[in-house]
Amino acid sequence: MTVTLRRAARDDVAFLVELFRHEDVAPYLAAVRPTTPAAVAAEIERSEAEPDAHGVLVLEAAGERVGTVTWERVNRRSRIAAVSGYAIVPALRGTGIGVPAAREIQRHLIRDLGFHRLQMEVYAFNERALRHAERAGWIREGTRRKAYLRDGAWVDGVLFGLVEEDLDAQSVET
Repeated sequence: MTVTLRRAARDDVAFLVELFRHEDVAPYLAAVRPTTPAAVAAEIERSEAEPDAHGVLVLEAAGERVGTVTWERVNRRSRIAAVSGYAIVPALRGTGIGVPAAREIQRHLIRDLGFHRLQMEVYAFNERALRHAERAGWIREGTRRKAYLRDGAWVDGVLFGLVEEDLDAQSVET
């Protein structure tokens, strides 16, 4: 399945708010993730204003919106971006769209935007996302023990990274 990316626009606000608030998505996103129309619109405006430092992207397949991801430059000199807020429309889970979407994000950030390293963190209780990350070529790098307070309990964050050589190895595998 071919997945394309584009920078989110104002007319994506309702789609993103609905996705972020979905009962099968919200528990797995950062507790501080913008979920109101105004906050999501502000995030999109920042993405447009700082295209080299921040991005809110919409994933599309067959002309339909299928998900989203956000990235943030965390180190200019070493060209490192943090990936977060990756979400696929729940009705499309299990269709095989997740891995091609993740790999398109990786290629875009490394090949198109010139980042050397990508990193992301997944809540340890999100077993589906942990399995997906490894299938998509992310390398598990460690765990931040009891790093986040979620629903009154401390939870671990699992750290993943990906560098250009990992992306090259994916190309050889496929």
